Amino acid sequence: MISMRQHAVSLIAVFLALALGLFLGSGFIGDRVNALTGTDRDKIGNLQDERDDLAKQVDSNDAFTSAIAGRITGDLLKDQSVLVVTSPDAADGDVEALKTLINDAEGTFAGQIALTTGLIRDENASKLSTVVDQSIPSGAQLRVEYTDSGSRLGDLLGVTLLHRSGAKPASANDRDTALAALREGQFIDYAEGTIKPADLVLVVTGGEMGKDSGAQGQMVARLAATMAMRAQGGALVGRTGSADGGSPIGVIRSDPSLGNAVTTVDDVNQEIGRLTTVMALNEELQGRSGAYGTGPGATAITVGAEPAK
Repeated sequence: MISMRQHAVSLIAVFLALALGLFLGSGFIGDRVNALTGTDRDKIGNLQDERDDLAKQVDSNDAFTSAIAGRITGDLLKDQSVLVVTSPDAADGDVEALKTLINDAEGTFAGQIALTTGLIRDENASKLSTVVDQSIPSGAQLRVEYTDSGSRLGDLLGVTLLHRSGAKPASANDRDTALAALREGQFIDYAEGTIKPADLVLVVTGGEMGKDSGAQGQMVARLAATMAMRAQGGALVGRTGSADGGSPIGVIRSDPSLGNAVTTVDDVNQEIGRLTTVMALNEELQGRSGAYGTGPGATAITVGAEPAK
């Protein structure tokens, strides 16, 4: 876990390095570098040493967490299938690490669906609405209160691919028809024949979204929440920054109705965040959602930890 003090020291070191680069790169000011006193140089050197020591500690913590992960997860997801959904900015390394942990926890990987850039930008909302309306499985109904693209698509994917305990999943024909229509419309992508009905959904996103991202965070967040509502549980996980501003996890945590529907983990680029994800999916099976990590709105660093102060 990286404390606020560790973050601060790292940032200070980065800014000092940037400042020093500008200092040396300036012809006028560069000539004055030698005017630095020995004390000034010692301070810079000490900060850099402390930064390096802290980085080593973080690496050691990650290595330790990775080493014990299998013993902690055990059979947390035994007899449970997990569908993985990725946003365009999800890191491949995060996704593969999470799939490995799902397997280690004796869970079953039910396939992976990739959301397209065109989808999360909501570039073809009218076309998407038509595809959704035409792809509803026989006998199923979407929630009428959902009108935005993310919620409607999440609801469709939910009734098509996910199921709660005791509920019958959609037929293979309905499932294949809906997936094919969405892929043909360039809203999603997946490997043919790999998607199976699932108990849980895991939506993986990236880090902080830029100020020019518009409502992309809303799209991913609402899709994740509505899918989780149709499953036995779900989690939306992202890298450092994913809980900031209008990024997906930030959207979830700013809306209690969404936060109660799906668990969030905001540090999946770290080993502790990946381990927390598997533990959180098990919590979802018990009907408990949480907000984990170190970003804004997190209530604890991991499952079972003391609440953040």
